[in-house]
Amino acid sequence: MNIVILAAGKGTRMHSDLPKVLHTLAGRPLLAHVLEQARALKPQRIVVIYGHGGDAVPRALASDDLVWALQSPQRGTGHAVMQALPHLIDSVPTLVLYGDVPLTAAQSLATLVEPASQGALSILTLDLDDPTGYGRIVRDCGRVVRIVEHKDADGATRAIREVNTGILAAPTPALRRWLAGLSDNNAQGEYYLTDIVAAAVADGVVVEATQPAHDWETLGVNSRAQLAQLERIYQRTQADRLMEAGVALADPARLDIRGTLECGRDVFIDVGCVFEGQVRLAAGVTVGPYCVLRNVSLGERAQVLAFSHLDGAQVGADARVGPYARLRPGTELGEGSHVGNFVEMKATRLGAGSKANHLAYVGDAEVGERVNIGAGTITCNYDGVNKHRTIIEDDAFIGSDTQLVAPVRVGKGATLGAGTTLTRDAPADQLTVSRARQTAIPGWKRPTRKKD
Repeated sequence: MNIVILAAGKGTRMHSDLPKVLHTLAGRPLLAHVLEQARALKPQRIVVIYGHGGDAVPRALASDDLVWALQSPQRGTGHAVMQALPHLIDSVPTLVLYGDVPLTAAQSLATLVEPASQGALSILTLDLDDPTGYGRIVRDCGRVVRIVEHKDADGATRAIREVNTGILAAPTPALRRWLAGLSDNNAQGEYYLTDIVAAAVADGVVVEATQPAHDWETLGVNSRAQLAQLERIYQRTQADRLMEAGVALADPARLDIRGTLECGRDVFIDVGCVFEGQVRLAAGVTVGPYCVLRNVSLGERAQVLAFSHLDGAQVGADARVGPYARLRPGTELGEGSHVGNFVEMKATRLGAGSKANHLAYVGDAEVGERVNIGAGTITCNYDGVNKHRTIIEDDAFIGSDTQLVAPVRVGKGATLGAGTTLTRDAPADQLTVSRARQTAIPGWKRPTRKKD
């Protein structure tokens, strides 16, 4: 099939300089969601109609499989589809989608296209309790004969509850013919794509109406309030999917997935967590409240405690992170390791059973197994121009308030005394201490404030 996506609208009610289709749902532009569903249908061609915002939309979503067509001026949905005609393949039907209707399921679209492949005009409709603002589906003896826009409808027509969603599929040669016959003689002075229904009936072409599995599949975005509504619908569908697979959620209404989240058995996710990019949680993982995980993989039974932020990290089985910990890109935690409160790690490999439980920064480091990193430890990895690595071998003990000035190596089983500033390698199995001599001054008194 051909797929035409209308994405030229300004989105006046969004009160934003950003083109409407670039506003985000679940961390991605609205148009990106529509493109994902379009690609799932494996079309021969996807044509995106753009307009408002100039080249901002093509720049944001450029891809070799897309054809971009400019609509300027913008004179309605029928006029928009006209811009795609030079790019369409006549031997396959054409499906028309909207860049601000992001949740239509690929299965619903596949069902819609099937009649069009047999020569019918196929439209997606919906029954609404309050159809205000929508074009009405007018039937005669049960057959669809035309669509009347709300502004052009009389009282009897406005009483109809079946409405047009705008999504349709048509045989491409017939679509060309019907578009050529459109008129702008209406309340808006625009070329309505919906007028092709009457043209199809006049040609004796069957008009098939199908409905989606869920009403929310056809909801569009015209305001920030509607965008927020769709965000919660999307997130609830993700939560339902997870719970059906056995994931325990403390509150399905307080979950945000802005990418893909894969979970093993018996995973528990507390409230307020955000998952971005590609996140994988193995069996038995626990994620505490208000954590942010981006492009992260957690091994079996790993724990992430409250208010922790993990980005581009790999966490081994039975490891524990947090609360209030930060793992930055390139960090790998070994099996059973611990990273505690107010500890930050970047581009660091922490070996199995090693611990940094309090108030530490470990960056650009290789830390062996069973290492203890005391509170206040800092790897001084940046000289103002270049980053340098710190090596801490197995079974080392790093005392509190220690600075390791990279590049430096701590030997296997070495101990660094508290307060040490390490500028040279520390030998294995020895105590290394670097601190000023403690001095007590007899008779010293604190200064007192002078009287005026």
